[in-house]
Parts: sequence; C-alpha cells; structure tokens
Amino acid sequence: MSFVVQVRQRARGNVSAAMVLWSLAMVVVLCAWELSPAHEGRSYLWGIVVTVLFGAYLGWRRRGAAVFVAPFVSWSFAWAPLWISAMIRHGFVKGVLVGLFLVTVGWALIGTLEFLGVGAVTLLVRALRGGGPKARDREVVIFGPNDLP
Repeated sequence: MSFVVQVRQRARGNVSAAMVLWSLAMVVVLCAWELSPAHEGRSYLWGIVVTVLFGAYLGWRRRGAAVFVAPFVSWSFAWAPLWISAMIRHGFVKGVLVGLFLVTVGWALIGTLEFLGVGAVTLLVRALRGGGPKARDREVVIFGPNDLP
C-alpha cells in the first residue's frame, strides 16, 4: 500500500475586497469618461491613479496571479453602467450601438490596458520589495513509497 502526502503553502490573505473596490472605482472612471468628454484628462488621471494603487497593493501582498483575473472582474462590474452611460450621452438608439461597441471591442483595449498597467506595477513593487523565502532556504522532505511504515 502506498500513498502520497502533499504539503503546500497557501497564499496569505485574500485580495477580492481590494479587487472589487478597484473595479468599482474603474466603473466610476469609465462612466465619467463616457459622460463628460470635457473632463477626459481627469478621467485618465484617476484611472491611472487607482490602477497604480491596486497594482502596488497586489505587488506588496505578492498576489501577482490576481492580475490575470482583475480585468474580467472589472468588466463584469462596468459593462452595464458603461452601456447606460453611452445611452445617456448619445441618446437611446445611437447609445445602444456605441455602448455595444464599448462593451465588446472597446473592452478588449480597456482590459488590455488594465492588465498591462496593473501587471507592470505589481511586478515593479514585488521586485522592489524583494524578500520572501528563497527556494534554497525551504526544507523539502520527500518520502518514497517504501519509506513509510
């Protein structure tokens, strides 16, 4: 009879609350961008600020894998408000078409920019922070099938 015991370290802490807050902030930024073209620069600035803060948080917590999920979470929060914003700005008929474009084709660009922005800041903060246990410092014990009583 043989069996295998796997011991692994789980990531400390959950980043879902921070991801939801970042997604809600991006909803506000995107809707402000769509509704107020006169303040487009301010919308870009706030989008960059909240993205950098979220990326720094992920890097500090060493949760880089969340970068891959973050744009999808942001999209799930933003698609309906962004579509409604387009209908408010452009009228119902044109707004439906513009909103459809924003939540499909436009979202590919927005999601890519979010991924690149959050990912770059996460990697930078994680590299600057350093630390963490090194692989050679961890103790690994492997039991073969004949080593157990």
